[in-house]
Parts: sequence; structure tokens; C-alpha cells
Amino acid sequence: MNQDSRGPFVVAHRGASAARPEHTLAAYELALQEGADGVECDVRLTRDGHLVCVHDRTVDRTSSGSGLVSEMSLEELRDLDFGGDGEPSPVLTLSELISLVLDWRSRPTKLFIETKHPVRYGALVENKVLAELQRFGIATPASAAHSRAVVMSFAATAVWRIRRAAPLLPTVLLGESSRYLGGSAATTVGATAVGPSVKTLREHPDLVDKAAVAGRTTYCWTVDDPDDVKLCAELGVSWVATNHPGRTRAVLDALGPLPDSQTD
Repeated sequence: MNQDSRGPFVVAHRGASAARPEHTLAAYELALQEGADGVECDVRLTRDGHLVCVHDRTVDRTSSGSGLVSEMSLEELRDLDFGGDGEPSPVLTLSELISLVLDWRSRPTKLFIETKHPVRYGALVENKVLAELQRFGIATPASAAHSRAVVMSFAATAVWRIRRAAPLLPTVLLGESSRYLGGSAATTVGATAVGPSVKTLREHPDLVDKAAVAGRTTYCWTVDDPDDVKLCAELGVSWVATNHPGRTRAVLDALGPLPDSQTD
């Protein structure tokens, strides 16, 4: 992952999820239209082995149904409505999201995939993610800087599995603790970036410099307040995940180029 003089790149958190239902095709299409540099999704495995873009263990909050994602088949999930705004929307698969991102011709866009743990399927989640990326020809980029996909997790073991199987694929070790992210964990698993929450970053702004010294970039979530967007730019954060990609892009554009921005 690299950065230019514009300051942080904008990642649409679950799509443009402040304006459209999260993890829906409409949310991601709007994010791309608003100029997001990347889009983020959470993935879970269905009972029959399909990767779907759902954040929670259950579908209760985000759909018209109820139950555990891991206990439902893709067909059963497709019978539910994940729109919730008057516009019916079926569950979005990782395959469908990858296709959308790769087919978007206006500009290259990165896909940030977060694997959720603990889950009943364990390492199979990362194996399935890598298989899907391989199917689309983006699992083994020429370099991390040119990769179209990034894999993230709060679970260090998940990051380690990705780094072991696909060394050139960028990875983010997510976390809330500055001691965890600023310590040896990221080095041990070979993460190419650390991902603090914006709350953690406010309390420990030195995390960005510490990561840079170790050769890692910084991905900060979830950055919606304009003052936090400006803070990330000032600190040299590489990527900001936001529910408001269009607004966040406008805030950054208004700041202009930052001559001291980090590069990698």
C-alpha cells in the first residue's frame, strides 16, 4: 500500500454505508461514484462454503431474517432482504464485490477484506478468501504497492496465515490497543500495516511514526468526523476507512497536498 502527496486515501467502510445499507451493491456503487480509493468489506462463510459480505455473526440487524450466517446456506441468505430502505437487496457475495471493483473503469480501486474471528470455520475463511482472489487473478500481485486486494483481521493468526500463503499480498493487523499495534505483534505475523481505531489514534498519535519506522503503513477506522480526517492527514495516516467517502474525500481535497506525507 502506498501513498502520494494528497494525504490519506479514502476507503469506503462497508460501502457508502452512511447513505445506503451496509454491504449492499448500492452502497458500494455509490462509494465508487463518490471517488473512494478503496472499499472495505467483512466476510463470513455460509454453511455451504460461500463467502458473503456480512459484518455480524447473525443476519438479525442487517436483514429481514434472523439466524447465524454460518448455519445458513447461500440460497437461504438470498431469500432475505438486506436493503431495508425500500429497495430490495440480496446478500452480496465476495465474488460479486470483487467483480464490481475490478470492472470499475474510472480508476483503480483497492478492496480491503476483513476476516472475522473467532468463527466455527477457523482457517478455512482465509483459505477461501485466497482461493477467491486467485480465481480473479489478484492473489499474487507483482508487489504490495500494486495489489488490488488487502486482507485484514483483528486476529493475528489470520494475518499470519495470509502472509505465509501469499507473501506479496498486503495485510493489516487491526486492533484497539496501542501496545498491541505498537509492539511486536505486527512484526511477528509480518503485517504490512497496522489498523488502529480513530479513538486509539487520538490517544496515541505516535503510532503512525512507530509503524513507519518499522516499515509499515497505517489504516485508521472509522473516520467520519472532519476533524478526525484532518488529524489523520496531519499524522500521515495512509488509509482512512469512513462511512462517508464522498464527504471525507472533499475534506481531504480542501486541505490540498501535504508535502510531508509518507510514502512506502
